[in-house]
Amino acid sequence: MPSRRGAPEMTLQMPPQKTASGNFFEDFRVGQELVHATPRTITTGDVALYTALYGPRFALQSSDEVARAHGYSAAPVDDLLVFHVVFGKTVPDVSLNAVANLGYADCRFGVPVFPGDTISTRSTVIGLKENSNRQSGNVYVRSTGRNQRGAVVLDYVRWVMVRKRDAGAEVTGAVVPDLPTVVDPASLAGPRGVDFRAWDVAASGSPHLWDDYAVGERIDHVDGMTIEEAEHMLATRLYQNTARVHFNQYEQKAGRFGRRLIYGGHIISLARALAFNGLGNGVLVAAINGGRHVNPTFAGDTVFAWSAVLDKAPLAGRDDLGALRIRTIATKDQPTGDYPEAGEAVVLDLDYWVLMPRRGMAA
Repeated sequence: MPSRRGAPEMTLQMPPQKTASGNFFEDFRVGQELVHATPRTITTGDVALYTALYGPRFALQSSDEVARAHGYSAAPVDDLLVFHVVFGKTVPDVSLNAVANLGYADCRFGVPVFPGDTISTRSTVIGLKENSNRQSGNVYVRSTGRNQRGAVVLDYVRWVMVRKRDAGAEVTGAVVPDLPTVVDPASLAGPRGVDFRAWDVAASGSPHLWDDYAVGERIDHVDGMTIEEAEHMLATRLYQNTARVHFNQYEQKAGRFGRRLIYGGHIISLARALAFNGLGNGVLVAAINGGRHVNPTFAGDTVFAWSAVLDKAPLAGRDDLGALRIRTIATKDQPTGDYPEAGEAVVLDLDYWVLMPRRGMAA
């Protein structure tokens, strides 16, 4: 019927949904390409905040003068800060509806990152497997972070358990990728254009170099750090990681644990910072072979760590650096003097390669 003004009546239409609810398990497809939003420029403010959150003391990342003495233009950004920024970009598309992040593999660090560099991330879905309860499934993605020049700064695989939107939705064709258990040390060349033959052990605070470590050796890192609620939330915001399990107490109080989970990467950075006491000259993380977040952590937990030397390898064509394969175990509320490897107190089991100056080459 015409309106009082003679114009036809209009049917009210709802505008299209403008907010994003994130992908659920049934939204993913093997081969799917995900271009993640919000390129991130790393600043000295990010570096300072990262240092305040975890207290890393590695000399190369702490001092422009130490870095310049070995051929860098300035102190490179901590490798794990790069990891977290690349990881954070993926969360809105990959793990916004995650139950838990399960593991990592084939993680390789590329060119160094400096304040002023801008990082962008893309991911490819390489595997899918629905869980038997049909409430969730595991999503495998390979994510690559690049700087503003297109150079790779990080390339890695992770797998995450993601909720289904509809438990009854049919998902067919499980694909579980075949992933390497260790990054081949022959592929670890170390950074180009730098030289660690005059490494200053007085500046680094540790006299122990690559040659001094033996395969099978265990190191209790002694110290512990308690996680504060504000710290882990501030850290996760720093990486623009939007996963609800870390932020939304209103939602999480009805969940399995009744409280927010600590982002697993927060534990990795705490363990790496604690490992300085015993591995102080492990100046660069070259690769992560694999890792598991074994048990959840919460605000108020105190994190401890110990490490084992799994392997060591020289770098092809270099006499200034060697690679150590390290397994670091982090625990909550349990000191690590007896080197626990399993149990409810173990929260992280991380296998990675660090690069360390060689003896006879250091000052």
